[in-house]
Parts: sequence; C-alpha cells; structure tokens
Amino acid sequence: MIRNVKDYIRTIADFPHEGIMFRDVTTLFADARGFRMAVDQLLAPYAGARIDKVVGLEARGFILGGAVAHQLSTGFVPIRKKGKLPGAVISQAYQLEYGEAVVEVHDDALKPGERVLIVDDLLATGGTAAAGITLCERLGAKVVGCAFVIDLPDLGGRRLLEGLGHEVHALTRFDGD
Repeated sequence: MIRNVKDYIRTIADFPHEGIMFRDVTTLFADARGFRMAVDQLLAPYAGARIDKVVGLEARGFILGGAVAHQLSTGFVPIRKKGKLPGAVISQAYQLEYGEAVVEVHDDALKPGERVLIVDDLLATGGTAAAGITLCERLGAKVVGCAFVIDLPDLGGRRLLEGLGHEVHALTRFDGD
C-alpha cells in the first residue's frame, strides 16, 4: 500500500551516467493519487499566504508549478533554458559540475513587489533554483519560498538556498545521492 510521495518515485540506476541514481518522478505524475498528493503537499505550507505567481523551473517544474498555480488560483511563470522563450528576456548564468548553463525568463513576467513561489521536482546542488531566484529578484519580485518534491541533501542545494535567506520545503529526501 502506497502511503507517501516517496513510494511513487522510481529509482533508475546508472542514468544518465554510471554511478548516478536517477530519481524518476514520471511515475509519480502518472498516478492520479500520487500526483494529487504531491501537489497538495507542495502548496500546503503556503495555504493562506499571498502568492501572486508560481514560478516553475524547466522542465518538470512546469508540470508541478502549473498544477500548484491552478490550485492557488494564480498565474504561472516558466523559467526556461536559454533560447527557448520568444520575446525579450533576462538571463542568468550558473555553474554546473562541468561548465555553465543559462536560464531565462520574460522581462515582463513578474512585476515589482509580486510574491512568488518557486517550484521544481528536485533540489540537488541548488544552482538552477538559485539562478531562478536571482531572475525573480532582478524583476523586483519577492520569493516567498521554494518547494520541491525531492531533496538530495548531500549535494548541498538546501544549504545554498537557505544560506541565501530562502525557505525550502521538500516532500521527501534521498540521502547519499
């Protein structure tokens, strides 16, 4: 009997590289009960809080963020990889294990003073989330929290985001990854 979100997440060994334990949330998304549970638990800490927009990080954050925004009756803003958004954007680079990546958001997606919740499936090193926070703040928005399905605490993402002064909410964690 499945009782919590972690029970719905499949682990695939050696993907995308040898030695990686990939935490696959597509099995969570495919199950109506599991998906509903995850969305409800992601937004629960923010019930009653003023949230003007939900910001989803590419790509699984779009699925979760869209559902959370719907439940909160608010707008949704995607933060995408460089070159994926039409129109005027602002960009933010961040470090990967080997190199650099860039994410972007439309330059009119958020208004100064708007309160936003950042949503994604997985918190690892925190680089993508930190870049997303920076983009939101550059547009004048206030990040009220960061919500993830999975936290991989050994990779330091939570420490990074909390060190930047942001609240982190994760539904489950996998240690040793």
